[in-house]
Amino acid sequence: MNGHEDVVFVQDTDTGLRAIIAVHDTTLGPALGGCRVWPYEKPADALTDALRLSRGMTYKNSLAGLDLGGGKAVIIADPRKDKTPALMEAFGRHVERLSGTYITAEDVGVSPDDMETVARHTDHVRGTSATGLGDPSPYTALGVFEGIKASAKHVFGSSDLDGKTVSVQGLGHVGYDVARQLHAAGARLIVSDIHAPAVLKAIETFGATAVDPGEAHMVDADIFVPCALGAGLNARTVPHIQAKIVAGAANNQLETPADGIALRKRGILYAPDYAINAGGVISIALATPEGGDNLVRQKTFAIGDTLTTIFERAAKEETTPEQVADTMAEERLAKAKAA
Repeated sequence: MNGHEDVVFVQDTDTGLRAIIAVHDTTLGPALGGCRVWPYEKPADALTDALRLSRGMTYKNSLAGLDLGGGKAVIIADPRKDKTPALMEAFGRHVERLSGTYITAEDVGVSPDDMETVARHTDHVRGTSATGLGDPSPYTALGVFEGIKASAKHVFGSSDLDGKTVSVQGLGHVGYDVARQLHAAGARLIVSDIHAPAVLKAIETFGATAVDPGEAHMVDADIFVPCALGAGLNARTVPHIQAKIVAGAANNQLETPADGIALRKRGILYAPDYAINAGGVISIALATPEGGDNLVRQKTFAIGDTLTTIFERAAKEETTPEQVADTMAEERLAKAKAA
């Protein structure tokens, strides 16, 4: 299972909780990673997501320079219908049973209020008012925006986004905030989301053009920003991408390593997801009860510098950015293991 240290299957009959908590690697410290609530069709799909996401968190935390390992939790439920305070409290109790090996936080389908509920039963939770900065999504969005600018500079020779056409797929907490920053920078927006009210809001607020989420990668744009679920870059979609840059907040965007190679062959720059979307985990890892965010913002702004290093090294080594990002993360893990 990709070297995972621990995979726990959770069930609570009183609340209907069904969840999986995956701890991938604790070499650098406790395994930090969010809790996702999603109506998976099959338990096997939930397991696949937990395993992939937790491994991604190991690499994300390592590359971001954090003294934390990688983990993830997924709750099999519809966040709009099934999620209740009792369900989240039950999840908190199970996190507590892992005695700090896993630290949970907000993810898809989970709100800051949900994390406050989880925190009633465990201290091993981040992104709450008691642990500092609360909602991590603004920092994720800030890091993605900085990463988009770094990507634009590498491809177009300038980080100026004024007049650039950008397709944003997914308008959740992070995607919408990224769209806001892009609009403020003068970009022309094409937006898509399965949640119609979010699309209408973006049209009214940003003057955006809307397309079906399944067509977001096909549109004539300079930059494609995937901020929905993972595996969206695959053998079916990559051949149809029109943009010169793919840089977004979604986790595990590449379905397989071959898809990253295919992007490179087509001359499309890919910003590795766990490098560009690390702002949120940086905020929850470094937040203090005092609430100051200077260090968090400093390290989040540095995401652009990290990506520049990745892009330059990939060009020099004639490989893909994600392979370089993996190598950089693995170098830090190997150094820690040897110490």
